[in-house]
Amino acid sequence: MTKPTAEGPASPAELAELLVAAGAVRFGHFTLTSGESSDVYIDVKKAWTDPGTLRRLARALAQRVGGADRLAGMELGAVPLVVAVALETGLPYVVLRKEAKQHGTRQAYEGTLVRGERVVLLEDVTTTGGSTARSVGIVREAGALVEEAVTVVDRERGARELLAGLGVRLESLVRLSELKGPRT
Repeated sequence: MTKPTAEGPASPAELAELLVAAGAVRFGHFTLTSGESSDVYIDVKKAWTDPGTLRRLARALAQRVGGADRLAGMELGAVPLVVAVALETGLPYVVLRKEAKQHGTRQAYEGTLVRGERVVLLEDVTTTGGSTARSVGIVREAGALVEEAVTVVDRERGARELLAGLGVRLESLVRLSELKGPRT
């Protein structure tokens, strides 16, 4: 397991090594949810199940959410990240549902979204940006503002461009090309 390290900003190379050491990055031949083939499989859940690794990721993400009034993340992959960053920053958060509840309030999120608040979305992995775009829609429908999303890993398959078209800047801790590095 990863042990906590000294404070301070972690470089993309350090974070890439952290993810690889946690078993969150595997190299081989994989079929992604989208049906596309990839030579890299990224499962950030493997990283956030270790408290020391989650702490490092939370600190790195927290350094990138300045100016936010609230954090938000989609269930399941982003939830521990959002909670850990909220504990690191003191910012309140909401958990977005992949699908609105079909009973009770039929709400698309848990928590409170306030009209006009600046919300930063947190993601574990972005590929094409479709899931993040859905998150943007949920938050904006509630009247809150979204201009920034931060992801642990950007697979560099169009998410940045899709989100830019929605007026949202995507920032990543690590890009897929940095994870592959000299391995390719």
